[in-house]
Amino acid sequence: MVTVSPQKSGPSASWAYVLQLPHDPLAPHIARGTLRAVLAGHGMTQFTDTAELLTSELVTNAYQHSTGPATLRLRALGDTRLRVSVWDANPHIPPPFDEHPTPLHPVPATAGGGRGLFLVCHYADAWGGYPLGGDLFGRGGKLLWCELGPWADGQAAAA
Repeated sequence: MVTVSPQKSGPSASWAYVLQLPHDPLAPHIARGTLRAVLAGHGMTQFTDTAELLTSELVTNAYQHSTGPATLRLRALGDTRLRVSVWDANPHIPPPFDEHPTPLHPVPATAGGGRGLFLVCHYADAWGGYPLGGDLFGRGGKLLWCELGPWADGQAAAA
């Protein structure tokens, strides 16, 4: 069952939505549709194209590398930043989310995968991942996240 729950957090410019996704090949499509509706509803359409790509890659990674459900969380950090997080039950943090290599190297042409998370790291302003030891519901797994918004020096992020 797919559910969407708005969560208030802080000032009116801050909000969060949580979408529970079953282990289903339609999960990335449903996540993209939800993302578009949330961003349009909150007047943050400047993020739509890039956020849609990054959300799709994070949810697809959860579907491909986990056997259970996933959770998508969309969160505004004020009026100018968006955080996208995806939880899944697999505790393994995949590269390049396991560390921040400098510089970020492209995936070799002969590799069978790994391009999706490379795209996330390339287009996001910030990104990371960490294992979860368990929450109130007894779930472990991992959380991969990325942020979009103005660069730290005040310039807009290139999409």
